[in-house]
Amino acid sequence: MRNLRTIDITLSAMFVALMAIGANIAAYVSFFNVPISMQPFFAILAGILLGSRLGAISMTVYALVGLAGAPIFAKFDHGIGAFVGAGGISGGFILSFIATAFIAGLIVEKSKNRNLLTYLVASFAGLAVLYVIGVTYFYFGWNAWMAGKVELADGSGFYGGITYITAWKFMTLFIIKDAIFTVIGALMAPRLYNALKNTSAFQKLHNNKAA
Repeated sequence: MRNLRTIDITLSAMFVALMAIGANIAAYVSFFNVPISMQPFFAILAGILLGSRLGAISMTVYALVGLAGAPIFAKFDHGIGAFVGAGGISGGFILSFIATAFIAGLIVEKSKNRNLLTYLVASFAGLAVLYVIGVTYFYFGWNAWMAGKVELADGSGFYGGITYITAWKFMTLFIIKDAIFTVIGALMAPRLYNALKNTSAFQKLHNNKAA
């Protein structure tokens, strides 16, 4: 694996910052304990703009910085508590950003044309990976750590675990929201790429990839 250069570090840091901002700029659905955020949007963009390798690296750095103690996860969370225990049932989504960026970037790299269809396919493939990993983690985490009565926003509640299907049902609103933003991101991607490809930094990055 070749060493990271200054341009790699700079672009990775930019997306780490965007992920930190995206984690806390939106509202929350409190009774799911899973925040609505712009992070899927930025994770997918990292992959399709930076490529599979650098996109995945930037998401890995984001996860490690938060794990180390920086309050950059949703609700300004940080540390191991964001991955385990009652507060960590959504931790799988943090991990899924790495695979999301990699898959989205890989599809774009393997495509002969950087057109809207390519970006749509890459973006929705990344989103699918994100939810498979995130929901599966949510399901196991809920059943492992959310024992006892669960209070919902309307005052009702229930006991015990949930089924895998129920875990997916919990994510319905999130999936709809992220699907909308995924389309927006795919529509923006060609223009963003065309704007960035004329900058010396972006040309250096992609020329080095081709070398």
